Amino acid sequence: MNLGPTEILIIALVVLLLFGGKKIPELMKGLGKGVKNFKEGMNEVTDVTKEEKKDE
Repeated sequence: MNLGPTEILIIALVVLLLFGGKKIPELMKGLGKGVKNFKEGMNEVTDVTKEEKKDE
């Protein structure tokens, strides 16, 4: 699936029309927090796995 600059622009305009200019920063903030929590969870899993291997 190849997205060119035209398709990205169209998608951005549709999102702007659906959510409005004031709602987009809130959505991006929530998305950023979600990504941060996901990365922290992945790091915890990695740490636990390393500790289990060390104990063996």
